[in-house]
Amino acid sequence: MKILVSAGELSGDLHAGAITGAIKNMVPEADVFGMGGECLRQAGGRVLFDIKDHSVMGFIEIIRHLPRLYRLYKDFGRVMDEERPDCFVTIDYPGLNMRLAKLAHEKNIPVVCFIPPGAWAWHRSRAKKVARFATRVATIFPFEDEVYRQAGAATEFVGHPLLDIAKPSLPTEEAFALAGKRPGHPLVLIMPGSRMMEIAKMLPILLQSGVLLKKQFPDVDFAMPRAETIPRELLQGMIDKSGLEVRITEGHNYDLFKVADLALATSGTVTLEAAILGLGSVICYRTGWLNAFIARLVLNIPHIGLPNIVAGRGILPEMLQEEFTPVKVARAAAELLEPKRNAQMHRDLDFVRERLGRPGAVQRVAELVLQVAGNRG
Repeated sequence: MKILVSAGELSGDLHAGAITGAIKNMVPEADVFGMGGECLRQAGGRVLFDIKDHSVMGFIEIIRHLPRLYRLYKDFGRVMDEERPDCFVTIDYPGLNMRLAKLAHEKNIPVVCFIPPGAWAWHRSRAKKVARFATRVATIFPFEDEVYRQAGAATEFVGHPLLDIAKPSLPTEEAFALAGKRPGHPLVLIMPGSRMMEIAKMLPILLQSGVLLKKQFPDVDFAMPRAETIPRELLQGMIDKSGLEVRITEGHNYDLFKVADLALATSGTVTLEAAILGLGSVICYRTGWLNAFIARLVLNIPHIGLPNIVAGRGILPEMLQEEFTPVKVARAAAELLEPKRNAQMHRDLDFVRERLGRPGAVQRVAELVLQVAGNRG
């Protein structure tokens, strides 16, 4: 059995690895291959296209990299022709993945669309387009399932895979040592993102925010989990330039989330991973003015942070575009560290976990993929 997967960024690779592991537990001889990174590789999948070379986001960035993305599209088509997979699995990364899914459909390859385009956030017509070429759509939010079902897609609400994936593995003492957590000292994580463009735009301001927060809370400590796509030397150089003392950590992010008190985080999946483990964030983002202008035209939701979207209200502060300044981020962080506000934040994070459904999503997706692959022809 051959299964082609496409995960275009670090969070997608995390899911690709988990699903591949579950598939191989059930069907050890299954050949899983495609685009991913270390998670897919460690689960026994074949990485034909590494996410380090292909992760792109933002309207303008996509336009700038169209030639490279077109080559990748053509390469995927060649792989589909040569390997003739029994199923093609898309994992998030809608800009490219939906075009690849359409191509697979045209080649009579069944498609499972996992973490489909957020039609509920953009325009519901996107769901109708997906319904035309996806054999099955595996949804992770109840409101998402409703949108796709109404669009005519064959959906299955599997729940959110992070409930299975986001689990600490170290004893508390080891987690404290890894993070540099000192008893009685708040620990704040700085999480600038997993893409080079995010590091350039986000990290200097996040570090300046940390400097201001340190002045208000002298006992606070800082740590930074390093994404595998970002060189450690780059992070250390930017940290040294800021003058803020920050411990760079490698791996065991979920253990860090469990022992930390707050995060200053670039908006993305990581804020939901943290929320599941009880860690709140000041959610930050800044992109180019044209990207921001286009996004404001097409987005139809009031929040961009995943914990806020899941909660259906603003439980965590969002510092976006012109609001993303060191003073405002530090002020928001200081408020979340205050005992009453901190207690309310944790009650809100409990509500987010409840809204994500029940555990077992990874297994359900793997079973769905095997079912679709086995029914081909």
